[in-house]
Amino acid sequence: MATRTSVGIIGFGAIGRDLSARLTAEGYAVIVQLRAGSTSRPTVPAEIRVVENVETLMAACPVVVVEAAGQAALRDAAPVLLGAGITVVAASTGALGDPALFERLEAAARRGGGRLIVPAGALGGLDYLAALRGCAGATVRYTTRKPPAAWRTELTAAGHDPETLAAEVVLFEGGAFEAARLYPRNLNAGLTVALAAAPAPVVVRVVADPAVSLNTHEIEAESELGSAAMRFANRPSPANPKTSALTAASLAAAVRRLLAPVVL
Repeated sequence: MATRTSVGIIGFGAIGRDLSARLTAEGYAVIVQLRAGSTSRPTVPAEIRVVENVETLMAACPVVVVEAAGQAALRDAAPVLLGAGITVVAASTGALGDPALFERLEAAARRGGGRLIVPAGALGGLDYLAALRGCAGATVRYTTRKPPAAWRTELTAAGHDPETLAAEVVLFEGGAFEAARLYPRNLNAGLTVALAAAPAPVVVRVVADPAVSLNTHEIEAESELGSAAMRFANRPSPANPKTSALTAASLAAAVRRLLAPVVL
């Protein structure tokens, strides 16, 4: 019997559970890292191996590890994995807004031979943005629109009633790195756009919009090469309305592209 390719996943929340199911269905052997005493442990299927630390995860020899546990997990585990030559797919790309962490991860990857993969997540069109590199005067604007229920806490803090909101409310407009800092669980997409479009400036807008029912992402780009307008309306994850259900599918696609003989 052929040995199945092993893929590690750090975390088993909404994204980790969905991703694990997708990879298992595609024939991969999934290994999940969870800290001792994690409340997610009982939800892990019996056929999936669980380890408690990054050292044990590395000993299992996964060909790639997907971080799906938040920015702290990326900061703690990715340098070790990259330094050991293991490729890491980062779901919590908002953490890369910290220049010191970005430099640390890049240095670890260069030293150890691993690769840090920034996935598309809930977005598309990143190849277009990357192609703008070197275009003088290129500008990009990214807008995230979500139903008021997804921003209940933020709207209440700003003096709005999420239940009766009649018009859109702009909760934030500014730089991608500041957006990622203010919304560490929700603005990974904005930071991903900024990384793809760099060094072109990116303006991020965060909008609570009662007119939308899906998590909506809009990218507008202008450059000497032309203009582009892209819109993605994603269904929210049933387990977390602030996360698009597409995110886990995108992470699975990133693993697939990394290991496939033909890459699109």
